[in-house]
Amino acid sequence: MLETIVAVLVILWLLGMVSSYSLGGALHLLLVVALVLFVLRIVQRRRL
Repeated sequence: MLETIVAVLVILWLLGMVSSYSLGGALHLLLVVALVLFVLRIVQRRRL
């Protein structure tokens, strides 16, 4: 599920960059949060 959220945020971010329309800093903040959570999940999997 986290991977899906990250993928959707990346796609929205890229669309915002291409079309010059974005939701402001909120979209970038959500993207950073999702990527951090994704990395933490990967790191936790490797520890197990």
